[in-house]
Amino acid sequence: MLQAETLTFLRNLKANNTKTWFDANRSAYEAARADFGQFVSQLIEGLNAIDPDLAESNLQAKGCMFRINRDVRFSTNKSPYKTNFGAWFNKGGKKLETAGYYFNLEPGHSFIAGGLYMPDATVLAKARQEIDYNVDEFNQILTAPAFAKTFNGLSREDTLQRPPKGYTPDNPAIEYLKLKSFTASHALPDDALTKPSLIKQVLDGFSTLQPLISYLNRAVE
Repeated sequence: MLQAETLTFLRNLKANNTKTWFDANRSAYEAARADFGQFVSQLIEGLNAIDPDLAESNLQAKGCMFRINRDVRFSTNKSPYKTNFGAWFNKGGKKLETAGYYFNLEPGHSFIAGGLYMPDATVLAKARQEIDYNVDEFNQILTAPAFAKTFNGLSREDTLQRPPKGYTPDNPAIEYLKLKSFTASHALPDDALTKPSLIKQVLDGFSTLQPLISYLNRAVE
């Protein structure tokens, strides 16, 4: 579970997203990040038992966690800090474009997720080819009772209006092939975040995602 003080820090940061405030509250940030780090370490330990590929990658919490500083160079939002803590767990680490698992901690918008998010054109083409060749297996993963209950299908956040090049509208997998990402997510209420059952809840979700992650990584390798 996570400490209530960690959520309080993130709420306060959202209301006071300035360098002056952050510097004055750096000790609270460091305590919150340490709390999140220990939780990420627990997730890695659990994921190593769920996904053998991750166990071989020897992931460490620090390498899975994202920096809190925002890159504002090309953004109209000049707030210097993110208002969430995020961690990404994938085969080979964050520098490799493989499918993986994600945990987002943000009061009012916490969630677990997994899949292949906005891959480059080459990786996306490989994923689409695998789905085209083995759509029945893909469907079985997405319609499995546990997956359907927890994730209710793939995100449709970023979808092409027309079939991608090389595919026809009557392709049985066309609604999947139009996707630019292959991800699924499940929201977590704030009151779940400080309960001892949180680690099991998240790992149960990751376990349900594992067949999708395995399928996508087979495609892109």
